[in-house]
Amino acid sequence: MAESAVDTPLLRRTPLDEAHEQAGAKLVPFAGWRMPLQYEGIIAEHTAVRTSAGLFDVSHMGQLRVQGADAIAALQRVLSNDLARIPDVGQAQYSMLLNDAGGIEDDLIAYRIEADELLLVVNASNREHDAALLDGIAEDVSDGWAMLALQGPAALDVLAELTAVDVRGERPFHFVTAPVAHSVVIVATTGYTGERGCELLVPADGAVGLWNLLADDVRVTPCGLGSRDTLRLEACYPLHGNDIGPDRDPIGAGLAFAASRDVPGGGPAHEALRAIRDAGPRQKLVPVSVTGRGIPRAGTTVLVGDAAIGTVTSGTMSPVLRQGIALAWVDAEHAATGTELSLDIRGTRVDATVAQRPFVRGSLG
Repeated sequence: MAESAVDTPLLRRTPLDEAHEQAGAKLVPFAGWRMPLQYEGIIAEHTAVRTSAGLFDVSHMGQLRVQGADAIAALQRVLSNDLARIPDVGQAQYSMLLNDAGGIEDDLIAYRIEADELLLVVNASNREHDAALLDGIAEDVSDGWAMLALQGPAALDVLAELTAVDVRGERPFHFVTAPVAHSVVIVATTGYTGERGCELLVPADGAVGLWNLLADDVRVTPCGLGSRDTLRLEACYPLHGNDIGPDRDPIGAGLAFAASRDVPGGGPAHEALRAIRDAGPRQKLVPVSVTGRGIPRAGTTVLVGDAAIGTVTSGTMSPVLRQGIALAWVDAEHAATGTELSLDIRGTRVDATVAQRPFVRGSLG
């Protein structure tokens, strides 16, 4: 029987909850869900994704459907990226849901399902929040979906051999719809690990069959949220609620690639981004590499000399580099790569530098 940190009916459970228990997962509360933190162990699972393939249950993510030309035009006013850049069915796009000040209410992926239909995959903790913000534009269809992520250098080979769905030649942020394990599945070349791989949107009643098909392959290791976090940090992917949020903008966050300069029909959010871009952000989110001994955690103060110039928002010990790494918001004048910093880790000053993105370059290159 699995070790379960909590066993309360107030937590939502994914369609794979019983499979996680049977596999001996350590289950913990996360964003209102009971989710696997780890199976074999975080380092082993992290290593499996970097060297072969890991399988994650990400069914806690939310799915919102937007249909109709008018609804999509209204959505365009509050997204950072230009939906016109994904005109064709089978294309996807990373974007952010913005407030009028240009702050990041959520980050998401938009899938062009039909010419006049989008599916938005949003963060689990923001599902109801986003649906409320998009009232009259989006329909919450999350309960009908489960979602798996198959990630690692062997992931797409495994998928092709087990399912005959071959997306090895597809560029990132594309998807196909195909029958897999008795379900019609959206297979997208997206992910949150910095590795090659895919994410699979499957009807909720088909989740167990798809999970078992993939997990039974000897090249595939079931993985939990613990390794998902260390992997995304090595790739320098921000986490909403930790590294980005309503009081932070895409320009300062280093996400300007997903904030189009000229969005047809853009609203106040886009005007705010233009002003931030022109003036320059006051602070920037930077990768920080610890050159001394210590593991930075969220809330750690970042210093230059004796002056506090920022705060760590995510930190860990990198399983690949075997040193502390972090993402931190720092004053813009200290954000250049190579800038020497120090961190106050439990009262001890530890040397660090602003690093290059990413910390670890996976199979995506």
